[in-house]
Amino acid sequence: MSALRFVCLGTGDAFSARWYSSSLAIEADGAWLLFDCPHPIRKILREAGESAGVPLDIDRFAAVALSHLHADHASGLEGWAFYSRFLLNRRAVVLTHPEVAEALWGHLSASMGSILSGPGGQRIACERDDYFDIHLLDETAPVSFGPFSIECRRTLHHIPTFAMRIHAAGRCLALSADTSFDPGLIDWLSSADLIVHETNVGIHTPYEHLAALPADLRQKMRLTHYPDDFDTSGSVIEPLEQGRLYTV
Repeated sequence: MSALRFVCLGTGDAFSARWYSSSLAIEADGAWLLFDCPHPIRKILREAGESAGVPLDIDRFAAVALSHLHADHASGLEGWAFYSRFLLNRRAVVLTHPEVAEALWGHLSASMGSILSGPGGQRIACERDDYFDIHLLDETAPVSFGPFSIECRRTLHHIPTFAMRIHAAGRCLALSADTSFDPGLIDWLSSADLIVHETNVGIHTPYEHLAALPADLRQKMRLTHYPDDFDTSGSVIEPLEQGRLYTV
């Protein structure tokens, strides 16, 4: 029987000394989708896959679903795209909102904007579409990709950032991405079977706000992007565990 499941690749924030940055490897009907892409992505995939008992590497993934361009969520894209082009002979498929897609090449062009034809050879200019096959998400309607149907919603963050609801196998996984506490977003996420929500300090969502939500909502919520000193054992909402396989 088909299922929607994911491996938690990391639960940390941008400053974590304990955990890899928050990201997930999501699977349905044999198709794998990466949610966000931190560096060093192949090492992250290998270690989480070994822990979860699920072999993971770039060649297994159909696409990356990208929430935003902060480094702890997007720093692995350069390596992902280089590996896809030069080792797998294909472009890297990225599913993201148009505002993120528009800024993507400015984020990467300094390191990917040219290649040499060979040692001492001609310098060849490259553009975004030489490396990436961009599929645009839509805030007004779901977008289908393989077995997945993906919806997105803008969050409260420094740069354009988008939460997602991912439907597959008759289930729905909701991902807050980075955000300040937003009751409207909570309501949008609440229709899902499982919600992965960030919690942290500063511009992020305070744990206390999530802990005050109704019990039935907390029961189907999992925490990620938490700081290293977060009291995981004392949380009234279950924190995700790096390297663990979950079924939605």
